[in-house]
Amino acid sequence: MRQRILLAAGAAVLAAALAAAQTAPVPFDAAQRRPLGDADFHALVTGLSEPGGKFVTDNIISNEIAFQDVLPELQRRPHQGAYIGVAPEQNLSYIAALKPPIAFIVDLQRGNLLLHLLYKALIEQSTGRADFLSRMFCRVRPHDLTIETSAAQLFDAYRASRTRFEPLLEFNLREVFDRLTRVHHFGLTRADRDGIAAIYRAWCTGGPDMRGDFGRNPSIPSWVPSYAEMMTQVDPLGVNQGYLGSEERFLTLRQYELDNLIVPIVGDFAGDKALKGVGDYLRRRGLTVGTFYTSNVEDYLFRTDAWQRFFRNVASLPLDDGSMIVRTYFTSGIEGMREYVAPIPPMLDAWRRGDIKSYDDLILRSRVPRR
Repeated sequence: MRQRILLAAGAAVLAAALAAAQTAPVPFDAAQRRPLGDADFHALVTGLSEPGGKFVTDNIISNEIAFQDVLPELQRRPHQGAYIGVAPEQNLSYIAALKPPIAFIVDLQRGNLLLHLLYKALIEQSTGRADFLSRMFCRVRPHDLTIETSAAQLFDAYRASRTRFEPLLEFNLREVFDRLTRVHHFGLTRADRDGIAAIYRAWCTGGPDMRGDFGRNPSIPSWVPSYAEMMTQVDPLGVNQGYLGSEERFLTLRQYELDNLIVPIVGDFAGDKALKGVGDYLRRRGLTVGTFYTSNVEDYLFRTDAWQRFFRNVASLPLDDGSMIVRTYFTSGIEGMREYVAPIPPMLDAWRRGDIKSYDDLILRSRVPRR
């Protein structure tokens, strides 16, 4: 009964939030970076989420080392619309670099929502990159780090730290739960707390060189990059645009978290609620989708008829000529990983004509991003 009351209350707040949103388009600049109150944030998270499901791996870190390749082209668009993404930390770098008016992270697994709540709490509590990495990896901050320290130097410093992390883990975890429940008044079940604790323990155990297993056991393939390797890459112009690439980028991301503008949702790309709900909210706000980062989820959708439902969901989103999909294409090994971009409206036109019938058809309509 209590759960029904909470769900009903969440639905009521969501309805109020949607009703209060603009019903007519507003100038883009006026719509940018409008902070969400905690009640509206909670309403979106709970009201737009679906029951969720399982994936082949937990994906608590990414393996997409080339994620920055798309950024120079995306940043040249005349404006940045809303952001929709999936999976873990690569979204944080895209958000810090593109500066969308709002971002939604839609993922099938509830664990991904918990991961982003953990990021939210740790980032909000951190004064800068060095402080954040101290919290993330449960290591005492080295004394000689400054705001000018490069990402590579930061990871080298924490790699050299041999702090016994258990006491820091327990202390930091209490602060995380306090931040989420007492400051943001976010309700966490026992399962949620256990899930956050498991993710955090994996980070603290793995440290800067942690790698995801991505379903390949017992050993992790050598091509899978470490967290440090991914966070020290550069874009095609030689600039590290990762969220830890500079103090400015980290503080930009931190403000997004403080403003509740990174909204994690449990949802299936082919589901009947999450993406449609995001589209309805953006439309009421007078916003269009600027970037939809799908990783390689579409590959899995084409293994059943789910891809048709996905395309219907994409067609329901508010789009414009600048709306782009970013997709990751894997072949074999790191040398076969590519980040592609594709304008969304022409892709939907091809789908409506019946020209898209397979994942390969999608890849053929994508391209390497322009420098």
